[in-house]
Amino acid sequence: MSSTRLSKLLEFLENDPTDPFILYALATEYNAQNDKEKAYSFYLQLTDKHPDYVGTYYHLGKLYEKDDQKDKAIKVYAKGMEVARNKRDMHAFSELQGAFNTASGMDYEDD
Repeated sequence: MSSTRLSKLLEFLENDPTDPFILYALATEYNAQNDKEKAYSFYLQLTDKHPDYVGTYYHLGKLYEKDDQKDKAIKVYAKGMEVARNKRDMHAFSELQGAFNTASGMDYEDD
């Protein structure tokens, strides 16, 4: 099923190469298939060409964390919090802040 979904997304991309949702869906699909190189490629396209697409930051940060690149993850979460705050998307802000706190070692839930 994943390859069918991927081929359909690639077809959508061909028809509309600038649609941020399609780029996001492709990044997420490649990430799910553990194709990190392609996942990074699409996530980074989003942060470059569609910096206001809030959902990108959480998943890109998590991918960096998975790759033991905590410093990059923290920077991505911080940028995402800024974007979410500017868009007044407090739900996304809260999720990004939680990820930022955990990655930064400031997760106080165990106290």
